[in-house]
Amino acid sequence: MQADAVAAAVTSEKVDGAESTYEIEVTSSGGENGSDEDNEPELITREEVESSKRVYRFIKHAEDFVLSLLALIVLVIPMLIVAFIVWVTSPGASPIFKQERVGLNGKTFKLWKFRSMIPNAESKLNELMSQNEMDGPVFKIKKDPRITPVGSFIRKTSIDELPQLVNILRGDMSIVGPRPALPREVEQYGDFERQRLLVRPGLTCYWQTHHARNEVSFEEWMKLDAKYVREYSFKEDWKLIFRTFSVIFNKEGE
Repeated sequence: MQADAVAAAVTSEKVDGAESTYEIEVTSSGGENGSDEDNEPELITREEVESSKRVYRFIKHAEDFVLSLLALIVLVIPMLIVAFIVWVTSPGASPIFKQERVGLNGKTFKLWKFRSMIPNAESKLNELMSQNEMDGPVFKIKKDPRITPVGSFIRKTSIDELPQLVNILRGDMSIVGPRPALPREVEQYGDFERQRLLVRPGLTCYWQTHHARNEVSFEEWMKLDAKYVREYSFKEDWKLIFRTFSVIFNKEGE
């Protein structure tokens, strides 16, 4: 029996002289009866995603634009206050932290966040790698010494993610979708993990709303994202949106 598989080759190339694209190549491969491939999880292809739920995706994109614009209008004053506090407590650094992430179909973009770490946090990452508490290519530790006191609060309340409303308005992201990964993480992805690049990344998702998300293994995280890629709908989107408000009010973010 033959099974469709995503053979995804990740390459890095310049776009307009600056950004990179992690290209997803969809092909077909098969295995013989009784082979290990028969036991592997079924993979979805880009053609399957693009040919299904077209009306839903069009409406969702319009919904993302309208809701993110309204949210920015309502939250502009609180966001300016947060930016001022971050600026005062992190002198010499921009209150907005921009970082390259991988989005829809492997195209990279600059993700915006309120700064929650010390200005030279990226340069100290290698020193902390041995303390990583996550499996797979993701790095995270509960008591990261690079996080500032203000940063700890805005992370727990997910306030640090609010500037991503601009990313949603620009079309880089959606309100709901797999969290955008770092290029160094995507370089270590296999076929199954690359499925999450077939939809626009989101501000919230199954993993983001999990009550103990940092205790979820990388494998389970990827399974949750694959579940969303296959089953996304307005019903699932709004369930996740309402669950996100619960996470924010209960300060479950980390």
